[in-house]
Amino acid sequence: MKKRITVASAKAKGRNLQKWACKKISELIGIDCGYEDDMLIQPRIMGQSGVDVVLRGEALKKFPFSVECKSCEAWSLPKYIKQAKKNNIKNTDWLLILKRKEFKDPVIVMDANRFFEILSKVKE
Repeated sequence: MKKRITVASAKAKGRNLQKWACKKISELIGIDCGYEDDMLIQPRIMGQSGVDVVLRGEALKKFPFSVECKSCEAWSLPKYIKQAKKNNIKNTDWLLILKRKEFKDPVIVMDANRFFEILSKVKE
């Protein structure tokens, strides 16, 4: 029988993925991230409702996505997509960042039509 992960370990995995996502977004748009109140990019504190990566002001303008992070071994994509859509901030696109031990790097899931629409604008 497989040993279950502790709640504390599960939360730490989720928190680490949130921090990773914040750092990547920070590097991409050139705005610092952290837990301080004045930061425009912050990982959501565990237990609070809403998106997992909090983007404010200029950060949200430069990265208009509502980010949900899931770091677990058993994925429930329909459930995660529903949550991402529910927490979607007005004038942003929902975005899931998923991490699993068997994959080296996290993966992103988003609406395919919106993905191609964004890509077509980059091409212009």
